[in-house]
Amino acid sequence: MQEYKRIEISKDQVVPIAEKMRKAGVGLAMIHGFLNEEGQMDVSYEYSVEPVIESYHVVGEMSIPSISEIYDQAAAWPERELNELFSVEFEGLDMSKRLFLPEDMLETQGRGHIMVTPLSELVEKNIRKEE
Repeated sequence: MQEYKRIEISKDQVVPIAEKMRKAGVGLAMIHGFLNEEGQMDVSYEYSVEPVIESYHVVGEMSIPSISEIYDQAAAWPERELNELFSVEFEGLDMSKRLFLPEDMLETQGRGHIMVTPLSELVEKNIRKEE
């Protein structure tokens, strides 16, 4: 089983850490984003530093430097996804085209956020349909 190590960093450390990892031949496993218990954005960068996954977290920032110049599409794709779904701005990232969401979503839904229906509400609607 692989060990998981969580490390909190500032947004100014994102690029230097990515450059150090890339130079050492360490792979970028993934970039994740979620709202933590306090409602703050938490963007994590997972690197496979065998036998550990080192997870570097930037908390409370909505503008973070892109590492797509360092890790190419392994970083660009999840950065673009987080931009569309959570409106996290990745400085230096080409956002000229959307990944998933319709081009007119900003006009119909707001600033890049997907509107999510809670599972309990979907289940309730489905039960009412069946009755």
